[in-house]
Parts: sequence; C-alpha cells; structure tokens
Amino acid sequence: MSIGILGTKIGMTQIFDDKGLTIPATILQVGPCTITQIKREIDSNHANIQIGYKYIRPDKINKPLQGHLKKNNLPCFKHLKEYKTDKYNELNIGEIIDISKINTNKHVNISGVSIGKGFSGCQKRHHFSRGPMSHGSKNHRAPGSIGAGTTPGRVFPGKKMAGRMGNKQVTTKNLAILNINTQNNILTIKGCVPGKKGNLLYIYQK
Repeated sequence: MSIGILGTKIGMTQIFDDKGLTIPATILQVGPCTITQIKREIDSNHANIQIGYKYIRPDKINKPLQGHLKKNNLPCFKHLKEYKTDKYNELNIGEIIDISKINTNKHVNISGVSIGKGFSGCQKRHHFSRGPMSHGSKNHRAPGSIGAGTTPGRVFPGKKMAGRMGNKQVTTKNLAILNINTQNNILTIKGCVPGKKGNLLYIYQK
C-alpha cells in the first residue's frame, strides 16, 4: 500500500557494516501523522489522503483551517500534506499513521527544500569553466556571451546565468532503509536527504 508521512531531519552520521565499511546515514524523526481528509475521485480508483503533522494551538492557524479540522473533531496541525493511493478503503479519517506502517524491505522517496546558497555565479551554480588567468586577461570568472545580437535579439528563457542557488523543492528517490525505531519514531536512511537539520521532509513509499 502507498504511504505518505511527514518528518523532520535530525542530522547525519555513519554506520559500520559487518565488513567494516562505512555507510553514510541520515536520521529522521518521522510522524506520527493523522489522516484529516479522504477525497475520493469519481472517475478513478485513487483517492487523495490528507495528513496532518505536529499539533498546534488553534489560534496559530487561520479560521478556514480551523473549521476544516473541527468538522471531523480533529486537533489543529502545523503542517498538512496530501498523497495519492488506491488502497483508500483501508483508511479512515482520524487514523494515526506512524513509522510502523513503513515496509523496511522497500525503498522510499524523500522530498524537502534544499539548503539555500544565496546569489551565486555561473561557476558555482552551473559548473562553468573559468577564463585564462594569465596577465592581460579580463575574463576570469565572467559568464561570457549569452546569445546572438540582431537575431534573435533576445535571451531565451532558461539561460544558465548567475542567480539564487538552492532553496528549491528536491526529491531523492530509492533510498534504502537501514533501521526503524518504532518506540521513538526514528528512521535511519542510507545516504543523504535534502535540507538542513530541522527541515520538514515528506517520506513516500509505494
């Protein structure tokens, strides 16, 4: 069954296997989440499942969200997220989704906002090669030509230039699960995930 759950990045560490090899690992605080809405599609066998994460006081969210959650006698949540599944008949509004629902034998996809690097040049942002560094050269880290003059007479959208780097929604796919601690809701993932410590992450498993 497809499962979606929200969590927080704690940090990275390393684990040694039986052969003594080092495995990079990321530790996540995952769930528990509550199902707040089930939207069934009439012409499809799928349904959108909305989950809530992290309890919050009612005065911290707007009135429409308060009414949306109060309709089903649910507490207020700081984060809401939807995911699609075809096994919606097994789920109910108000049901708790915790880390025990994740299958350790399958891989997971994790989405989050990457670390922002600020305004960066072409070499750092797009890995451009530099110009000659010898005496007399005035093109060391400059981007160079960005297009023709008269025709087309403009710069095409999407041109690789200097600009803000990072701070984008990134998804890392097919991450292996190293360990699950159901008592403390701790999930250990092989490799790295987007974002810095404390970032909100979305974990999805088909």
